[in-house]
Amino acid sequence: MSLLTNDLIIRIKNGYMAKRDNIEARWSKINEGVVELLKISGFIKSYEVIDENGKKRLNIGLLYIDNDPAVREVKLLSKPGRRIYRKHKEIKSVLGGLGVAILSTPKGLMTDTQAKDAQVGGEALFEIW
Repeated sequence: MSLLTNDLIIRIKNGYMAKRDNIEARWSKINEGVVELLKISGFIKSYEVIDENGKKRLNIGLLYIDNDPAVREVKLLSKPGRRIYRKHKEIKSVLGGLGVAILSTPKGLMTDTQAKDAQVGGEALFEIW
């Protein structure tokens, strides 16, 4: 997992803790893939890629349900100095299905459920619930 992705996840968590409506993060292909999976999984409301003078950034809309943040906690798994890989048989659901793990697989970024269904393993980036 790159430092950019770690930064993105921490920015999202801190944005929820500060009760912000939107946050901004640096753009990369992997970051855009991560926020797309978070949007599909219901952890963020929306996102858009903003291009100013050839420099891209992500504007992410945070989701609140009855004034409660959609994200309670984040657990970073892989770090630049310590990569965590999981075979498809080793992938377990997060909090009994209440959370999501994001994996970087040979078939692209996937949630834990998608990776199990596709029977593909990969680098476990983080868990979010």
